[in-house]
Amino acid sequence: MDHLTYNIPGLLFPAISLLMLGFTNRFFGLAGLSRQLLAEYETSKSEVLAKQIHNLRFRISLILYSQSAGILSLILCTCSLGMIPFYNLIAWIFFSISLLFMVVSLILALIEIHLSVNALDIERKSILDSSTQIKS
Repeated sequence: MDHLTYNIPGLLFPAISLLMLGFTNRFFGLAGLSRQLLAEYETSKSEVLAKQIHNLRFRISLILYSQSAGILSLILCTCSLGMIPFYNLIAWIFFSISLLFMVVSLILALIEIHLSVNALDIERKSILDSSTQIKS
């Protein structure tokens, strides 16, 4: 196994930081939308809104787990950097696990994006169904 240098784990820091920024922005967008839909649901009690709120809650949970995995990746990457001068094998192990958590974070983000498309489909169907009923 090659000697782990500071440059290798150091490459993850900008990537993880950008991921965390993206996850945070998605979280704030979903939180705002969730508050808006909850306010609408209080007055209308629409089943479509209930489905959207349920979908949003699950998506927010996925972002939470994505952020958690990203933070663990950053912590392990930092531990990897700290171990380089002492135990190179342990530094490699920390770095490998940090990569694993980064992949988990990306997979969760991918699932959340697919659920986002499902939420748009619910909205689209609701609008198309209501416009069809108005024409009838």
